[in-house]
Amino acid sequence: MNDQSAAKPRGGVLTWALWGAAAIGVAAVVYITVQSTAKPPTKTEVATSAPVATAPVTHDVARKLEHGADGVAPPPYVFFDGQGKKVTPAAFKGKIVVLNIWATWCAPCKLEMPTLAKLAKAYADKPVAVVAVSIDKADALAQAKAFIAANAPLGFYNDPEAKLPWALKPAANGMPTTIILGKDGLERGRISGEADWAGPGAKAVIDKLLAAS
Repeated sequence: MNDQSAAKPRGGVLTWALWGAAAIGVAAVVYITVQSTAKPPTKTEVATSAPVATAPVTHDVARKLEHGADGVAPPPYVFFDGQGKKVTPAAFKGKIVVLNIWATWCAPCKLEMPTLAKLAKAYADKPVAVVAVSIDKADALAQAKAFIAANAPLGFYNDPEAKLPWALKPAANGMPTTIILGKDGLERGRISGEADWAGPGAKAVIDKLLAAS
């Protein structure tokens, strides 16, 4: 009887030891799993998860150009230049106008902006005006100005009420929206979404309008 009584505790201790080891093993697996999911991303992971906005613009202007409002006068909507002076689209009459509506919160808008700057440089000695109008509110105005300053020779324009997209006829279909006005001040084409304004398609469109005026 003494032997049996002595064996029982040993068996109980062994059982509890096995359960304890199993619990420790489970805890270790959980810890490793959590650590692996919470670890900082590697350089490779960072590179592959880069924002889409870093990709080059490949949308050709000539292919994306719409003519739904061809020949329509833009609204006499008032926005402001960098000095706070009131401006309307009619102020640029006599030039081919590339009127771009953008905002700092719009990734495609910021993506295409360097190509608009290149377009402005390419036609600096021609009657062509690239007018990028920000619809940012006052709390993002400094950021918008700094962004345009980094994309010279573009000038800063702002629509603080952000109503220009809806003042267009028809209204803008998303952001960015760019309307092209002829020298007569009438709309000659429109693009919804980002486009490559530094590519051959943009040059073909602008040159055609210059030749026709």
